[in-house]
Amino acid sequence: ALGGGAADEDHFAGDATLPGRRTLTGGVHVLHRVVSEMKAIFFGMGYSLAEGPDVELDYYNFEALNFPVDHPSRDLQDTFYVNRDILLRTQTSPVQVRYMEKHRPPIRIIVPGRVYRNETPDPSHAAEFLQMEGLYVDRNVSLADLRNDIAFFVRSFFGADAKVRFRPHFFPFTEPSAEVDMSCFSCGGSGCAICGKTGWIEIMGAGMVHPHVCRYAGYDPDAYTGFAFGIGIERTAMLKYGIDDIRRLLANDLRFLGQFWHEAAPEVQR
Repeated sequence: ALGGGAADEDHFAGDATLPGRRTLTGGVHVLHRVVSEMKAIFFGMGYSLAEGPDVELDYYNFEALNFPVDHPSRDLQDTFYVNRDILLRTQTSPVQVRYMEKHRPPIRIIVPGRVYRNETPDPSHAAEFLQMEGLYVDRNVSLADLRNDIAFFVRSFFGADAKVRFRPHFFPFTEPSAEVDMSCFSCGGSGCAICGKTGWIEIMGAGMVHPHVCRYAGYDPDAYTGFAFGIGIERTAMLKYGIDDIRRLLANDLRFLGQFWHEAAPEVQR
C-alpha cells in the first residue's frame, strides 16, 4: 500500500538502516568561557580564588568599604534590600574585607561572582550581572604593581597590541583611584564610532586600597599597602566578541549562544 498512513510511519520509525535523528548538543556559555579565560590568566599570575555571599550585610557592602551611612556615594549603587541591614551585594568588593579579616598578608585573590543593582535594563545595563574583583595586599605594594598586573591581563586577554591608560577617578574604597581604559579593538586607537572617536574604551575601575578599608579589616595601613580592581565580566565579553547588547547574554537564545560553542573553555587549575 502507498497510502503513507500511521502504519507506514511506524514501519520506517523502526528501520535501523535509516540515519538517526541528530540530538541537539549544547556548549559552554560565553560568560562561562570568559570567566574561565580570566581565571586562567590571573591564576598564572599567582592569584587564588575567593568567594563571598550574594546576600550581604550593609556593613560589608558599604560601611567597611568607606561608604558612610547616608553618604551620596551610595546612591550610585542603589540595590535590592531584604531589610535595613541586609541586601543583595552591589559589587564583589565586600569579599575584600571578609577575606582580610581571616587572612594575613600577603594576599593575592580574585573574586568572580554575581552582583545586583536597581537598574533599568538597556543595551549596556542590567539589574543582575557578573564582576571579578582583584586584591593584592603586602608590604610596599605600589601603583606601579597595579599597572603592571592590569597591563599583563589586558594584553593576555585582548591581544599583545592592546594598550592601557589610567584616568583619575573617585571610588570610596581606593585612594588614589582610576578608571582603566584600553585602546579600541576596532580602530586601534585612531578613533571610531565604537570608542566615541577617542581611541579608548573603559574596561574597569582600580586603585590603591584605602587606609580606612585596611583599618576595618584589622590591618595597619602604615605597614601594609595594596591595590584592588573590579572588572565587569559581561562588558569584557561584549568587548572581546563584539556583542552590542548586554541583554543578549541573558536571553537564552540558542541562535545567539550557539555561535560560541565551537571551542571549549580553557582548563583552569585552582
